[in-house]
Order: sequence, then C-alpha cells, then structure tokens
Amino acid sequence: MLARYATAVLFGLAVVVPAVPTVNAEEAVKPARLLMVTQSAGFKHGSVTRKEGQLAPAELAMTELGISSNLFRVDCTQDVAADFTKDKLQHYDIVLFYTTGTLPIKQEDLDYFFKEWLPTKGHGFIGTHSAADTFHDYEPYWDMIGGTFNGHPWGAGTTVTIAVHDKNHPASKPWGDEVTLKDEIYQFKNWQPEKVRVLMSLDMAKTELKKPYHVPILWVKEYGKGKAMHMSLGHREDVWTNEAYMASLLGGIKWILGQEPGDATPNPELSAAEEQKAKAAAESAQ
Repeated sequence: MLARYATAVLFGLAVVVPAVPTVNAEEAVKPARLLMVTQSAGFKHGSVTRKEGQLAPAELAMTELGISSNLFRVDCTQDVAADFTKDKLQHYDIVLFYTTGTLPIKQEDLDYFFKEWLPTKGHGFIGTHSAADTFHDYEPYWDMIGGTFNGHPWGAGTTVTIAVHDKNHPASKPWGDEVTLKDEIYQFKNWQPEKVRVLMSLDMAKTELKKPYHVPILWVKEYGKGKAMHMSLGHREDVWTNEAYMASLLGGIKWILGQEPGDATPNPELSAAEEQKAKAAAESAQ
C-alpha cells in the first residue's frame, strides 16, 4: 500500500523544511510525482526497513528532498501488486526502485512499463543500490537498468575512492573530482557499456581491494523518449544523509524532468579504459 502519511511522519520527527516562496496561480509549477518502490523479495536492506510504522531512512530522505526542493512529491510503496499497475503508473513521472529479487508485478503491468510508460511517454526510471539485484532473469529489466548485481567484494564497511568522469552532468557534478567514502560496492554482469554513459566509477588504484575489471558506480542512458539512471551507492543508512548523494539524486531527477541538461551519449571507450586501469592496478598489487 502506498505510504501517503509522509508529511505526518516528517512533522513527527520535527523535520524543518525550508519555506517555499509564495507564487501566484499562473507562476505555480505543479510538482512532479515520483513512485518510490522499496519492496524486498530477496535481501532486505536497513535503508528500506520501516520501523514502528514510519518511513524507512531512504524513503524519508527522498520525501524530504522532494519537499525541500519543491520539485516533486513522493509516494512510497512496498506493495507492487497493488501500486505498480498500468492504471496507477499514469499518475507518475518517475519511478525509483530500491528493491531486491523478483517482484510480484503482473506481466501485463511490466509490459506496459517497458513498452509504453518509459520509452514512449518521456518518463524516467532511477535505480538505487540493490535495484540491480532485482529481476535477475528478466532481460527487459536488466537491459533497461544497464546491468545485474554480481556480488559485492567491497562490503559496507569498506572505504573506497570513486572517480567522477563527467563533471558537468547534474547527477555527477555534486561529487566534484572524486569522493572517498564507506559503502557496499556492487560489481555487475550483463553489463552493456555500449548502451550507457558512465558518470562515475570505482577508482581501483586508490581502493585497497583491487580487482582487474571496471566497476561502474553511476550511469545514465536514454530509453526511447524516456531516461534511466542507476546509482549503485546507498547500502548504508548514513549514505542517505550524505549531502552530495542527495544532491546527486536531485540532479538526476532534474535531468529526467528536462530541467537541467546532461549528456547521455554512451561512452564504451571509457569503460574499456577503466578496465585497463583496473587490470594494471590489480597487477601492481600482486
């Protein structure tokens, strides 16, 4: 069921939301609508675990972001059978997944999403962290998202350095040249570098555990008239309080909504170069 009690939860936590300037009816812009799906059909992350009837940390962070930016409003669901349907998708501009496993979505609703809602209507999809650990064997999904979870040698307590390749895209710009933080880092299979634009990658030379392959962190792609973005960070609850992380998600939303420009031209040559750098770093560590 959709969590439509976000405002009450916010006030219950005494969250201070910046005042929104008053505008007249002609100037007012209706906020976009975002459906945040946090259902777990596999491993359940703490960031999407609800306690005592309140929103999970990731849900609360996105709800606050929508209100403080006055750009969008969020409905949170952990019941896709009821809420991820053709009829209900009509009300949303963006769908965000923080999910695991094979979700109980009807085939007719999946078909509508992949054949119409996303590619023909100019809507957007955002995957965060374990969105790549979802629908492993359903090719339309991993083709849309760009890859499939294939283990995480870098656990949640690992300190990693991440390189920013595109410093102009609104989704990666908030990170600067690079960032060092602690989080669980996924590696991927079904990776399709010829279809995506990689914005950020694991810097293998600056990370203690070195593997001889490219590990993308943030990427975007065009999907027909729609747009898709995947951010693999977000395992740890404290990442959802990281200002750069939230600014990155907001930048991605602005890009999807056409409010800020961002290049989505595939850059497979970058993936190839990062692969070679990773191999060199792994060899030097032996």
